[in-house]
Formats: sequence, C-alpha cells, structure tokens
Amino acid sequence: MSLDLVYILLACVVGLFMTWGVGANDLANIMSTTMGSKAITPRQAIIIAVLFEFAGAFFGSAHVTSTIRTGIINIDLVNPEIYLIYGMLAILMAGSVWMTLASFIGMPVSITNAIVGGLVGFGAIVLGVDTIHWEMVRHIAISWVCSPLISGLVSYLLFVVIQKRILSRSQPQQAIKRFLPVFLLGVGAVLSVMVVLKGFEHFGIHFSFIMGFGLVALTSLLILSFGYSLLWRIPLATHHDLHGQLVYVERVFGVLMGLTACAMVFAHGSNDVAIAVGPIAAVLGVVHSGEALSAATPIPTWAVALGAIGVVTGFLTYGRKVIETVGSGITALTPSRAFSATLAAATTVIVSTSTGIPVSATQTLVGAVLGVGLARGIGALNLTVIRNIFTSWVITIPATAALCIVFFFVLKAVFKLVAA
Repeated sequence: MSLDLVYILLACVVGLFMTWGVGANDLANIMSTTMGSKAITPRQAIIIAVLFEFAGAFFGSAHVTSTIRTGIINIDLVNPEIYLIYGMLAILMAGSVWMTLASFIGMPVSITNAIVGGLVGFGAIVLGVDTIHWEMVRHIAISWVCSPLISGLVSYLLFVVIQKRILSRSQPQQAIKRFLPVFLLGVGAVLSVMVVLKGFEHFGIHFSFIMGFGLVALTSLLILSFGYSLLWRIPLATHHDLHGQLVYVERVFGVLMGLTACAMVFAHGSNDVAIAVGPIAAVLGVVHSGEALSAATPIPTWAVALGAIGVVTGFLTYGRKVIETVGSGITALTPSRAFSATLAAATTVIVSTSTGIPVSATQTLVGAVLGVGLARGIGALNLTVIRNIFTSWVITIPATAALCIVFFFVLKAVFKLVAA
C-alpha cells in the first residue's frame, strides 16, 4: 500500500471520527432547544436533523472556506508539501479529540473554533508564530462575545414581547392569532434566506437585491400558507379555559419552532460540514496535485457525504448530553421560549453572515437561550452551567492548538520511521 493511499485513508477515517464529534456536539446544540422544549416529537426532530443537515451540506456550501486556506495561516507557504499533510491530519485528530471530550462532558463547543485552534498550532510550529494572522484570530475571538450578546438581546426582547402581548393576556388564544402572521412571515423570511437563496448560490445563480427580495417574499408567503395548514390541525381550547388556551399557544409555538429549526440545521450543514471536511480536501489536494485545494475549488461530493454522514451519526448516537446541557441545563425551556431563542439565533446568523462578521451558530444559540432565561429573571439561569460553557469556549483554541502540535510531531516521527 502506497503512502499516498495511507494518507487519504487516514484523513477519511479521522475526518469521519471528527464529524461524528461535530454531530454529537454542534448539531446536538442546534437541536437542543427544539428537543429540550419538547416542541416536536423526537422522531420529527430526527427527520429535520437528517434532511436539512444533508440539504445544507450539499446545497448550501461545498467550498473550502478561505479561513482554512489563508485566513489564519497561508498554507501555500508550507514547505515541504508533506508537512501540509501532517498538519491537516493533526488538525483533524486534535478536532476529533476535543469535540469528543466536549461531547462526553456535555459542553457545547464550536467546530469552527476547534479548526482555528488547530491551524494556530500548526502554523506556529511550521511557519512560526509571527506568520499567524492574529488579526483574524482576534476577530474570531470578538465574535465569541458579539454573537451571543446580539442573539441574547434579540431573544430577550422577543420573549418579553411574547410574554406581555400573548402569554400574560386573559385570552392568549386570541392574542396569538393576531401575532401569528408576523411570526410566520418572520420564520418564512429566515427559511427563505437560509435555504432558498443559499441553494441557488450553490448552482452559481445570483440575484439582484430586488429579485432576491421578491423571491424571499414569495417563499415567505408560501411558508405562511403551509404554516397555517399545520396550525389548523391543532384543536382550539374552550373560550374560558385559560390553561387549555396556554396549552394551545405552546403547541402553536411548537410548530413555529419546528420550522425555525429547519433553517438552523440547514445553516449548520452549509457551514460546519464544509469546515469540518476542509482539512480532508487539503490532504486530497496535496496527494493528487502537490498543493492544497484553493478557496474556490469544490470539495469532492463523496467527502461532503462522508462529513454529513458522520455529523448525523454523531447526533443520533451521542448528542444526548449536549442536548440536556443547552436544552434544559441553562434554563427551563417551553416551545415559546425555544422559539424566541432559535429565531433570534437564526436571524443573528443571517445578518452577521451577510455583513461578513464571523459567527458560531453554537455560541449564537447558547447566547439566545441565555437571553430567554434572563427575560424571566436571573434566578431562572443555572449560573454554574453557564460558567462551564464559557470556560469551554475560552480554552478551545489553546487546547486544540496544543493537541495539534503534539499530533503533528507524532505523525512526523511515525511516517519518518515508515519511510525508512
């Protein structure tokens, strides 16, 4: 067996293990509000996770991100090329270990930050600390603060409105009907931007602002009609039964929550799968042509499929602990609270992405859950869990950087012995 084949097989095996960790952590975090609030059944949640994760991976984005290629370090400067293979394999191994460890203890961490940490470690030992683009690292670190704060503020304001205008009313069933078109159009707009426009971009179809706005408006109206068709199946409560009316309201928010979750999972598949399999694509590029794939080069379809399969499998087999941490550990969630958090997180991701601000869907959603909990008072938050989550975020980059350095030297020594 040639060494080139060994490199490819090792990249695929370790990459599959890492994407398994991404599913057990990142995707579990994305689905945590949906499942923690019991807005939909576990079977429905699994269907949404599988369908939209694969849809996002294949139709949202299939390119190696520029962050992996030149954002943190310029991998074109790596010489000899074999070091690039060792480095990408080390990054995959470091990400695998860190994502698995975080999933084991139930802490939500971001695969983007894990990959960035690996790149920092790799760049430091191969090119030198001075060659690392610390400005980009600083921007990513700032996004750790900004994205949770923004989504937290949005979810706080949204849930305060829901509390005052719907849940606290004497006739909440009538109140939700007045707000329902606004909520459905908001969910429709998020789904349209996330799924429809991203899907067209995958095929190289770009729209002007007016055309894009028209397409989003049309799709939003279709989703509004679809939402109403689902909501008509929910039986109304008797006029004077306040408890029954609140149950009806929460079931309505459950439907809205399910639709919003579709957009969040699609966004995760379109971004995080490509990032996770980026190092695999880099190894393939070096083996086949002697240089890594460019930022505009599509990742091979089979590599995207491998990543999506690993993510979904990780979610199904080991996502429970992260779901418990975010879905119920931070604050108690109901469908209305989960809807506020997920819609706020999805909106923040859309706005931030369109303006070029790097954000983590994981951290954005956690911040949104915090905002909802804060709207009920500081006593509604589990401060110990929150402290542990923030600690895991802070140590992700240095931890994965250190792991990458260790794995790089181990691989270098092992393959030197094999070649000898």
